[in-house]
Amino acid sequence: MKGTHNSLPDKRNEDIIISINGELYPRMEAKISVFDSGYLVGDGVWEAFRLHKGTLVFLDKHLYRLWQGAKAIGMKLPFNREELEKMIWSTLEANQMNDQVHVRLMVTRGIKKTPSQDPRLTISGPNVVIIPEYKVADASVRDQGISLFTSTIRRGAPDYLDPKLNCHSKLHEVQALIQALEAGADEALMLDVHGFVATCNATNFFMVKNEEVWTSTGQYCMNGITRGHVIDLCHENGIICHEKNFSLVDAYDADESFVTGTFGGLTPVVKIDGRIIGSGKQGDMTKAIRILYERLIEDQVSQ
Repeated sequence: MKGTHNSLPDKRNEDIIISINGELYPRMEAKISVFDSGYLVGDGVWEAFRLHKGTLVFLDKHLYRLWQGAKAIGMKLPFNREELEKMIWSTLEANQMNDQVHVRLMVTRGIKKTPSQDPRLTISGPNVVIIPEYKVADASVRDQGISLFTSTIRRGAPDYLDPKLNCHSKLHEVQALIQALEAGADEALMLDVHGFVATCNATNFFMVKNEEVWTSTGQYCMNGITRGHVIDLCHENGIICHEKNFSLVDAYDADESFVTGTFGGLTPVVKIDGRIIGSGKQGDMTKAIRILYERLIEDQVSQ
């Protein structure tokens, strides 16, 4: 198994403490009702962020996106940001965590009185689950790079499920990944409804051509926080970066390619649909931008 979410094994995760609505439970005792809206119909929003040297990196942007997503699906959060942050930090303190931690925060609409899509049948407030785990990205994935397979499943149009919404409904992305795995690749590349390259199943896609960085327009991809930082870093450091439509023909002919995500940062792509990209290893531009991104994280810690 190889992918952008590969992490080194850590036995400490067997004994982590998980928060459910502010109450703390050992991992094996952390449970939620089968009538939860997230389980029943995928009704909820989530965020994932990292604890690095005592700092929750880019937490402001993650929580802004959480509130934005909750508002978009008509879910009123019965707590403010300060209260949620306190819940997160209490969970981390209960685990005595300070570094190399990945936090998954999930908020569902709540418990239903019967299995149904209807939000009026919700009989509780939103359920908040916080799962912190010790996770260090597997450096061999970054060093070796990953392979992509172009799925036949397209990224949805914003008029029925906006790809920018970080919601629990991820079945189409799971299906795309299954196609890629069955084709012998590590992850899936997904096109938009017009046939242009959009994103991957769990990360955002970039390519390098003639020392210029290309990524999608953003209309059909995840509203990636790492993606946004990479674009900003390029502009700030004199690297030409285009947000544009481009096809698989362009991607196959790229000099370099990489994907971005909160957990893995920048991960090189060395093969797409069986075609070797560039030299078949991490390129100089990818490495340079990765160093800039890692410095940005360290700057967050020092503030």
